[in-house]
Amino acid sequence: MPRGKAAGQRCVQLTADLRCALFGLPERPRCCAGLMPSTAMCGDSPAQALAWLTQLELLTAPSGTVAAPSG
Repeated sequence: MPRGKAAGQRCVQLTADLRCALFGLPERPRCCAGLMPSTAMCGDSPAQALAWLTQLELLTAPSGTVAAPSG
């Protein structure tokens, strides 16, 4: 996604099992590579991790760029 993505929009690099297809590759965006997994971020389930990421997207989205959640 060369122009980035709006908050709530599913990343095109997210696989069916919710893994990053670019993990470990130099093409992985800096903003993603900078995320360090932690209990606070990942919680105890995929649902908790997605909720944390959704909140992060909403808090950091430029005004007017939040898309309806998809997924």
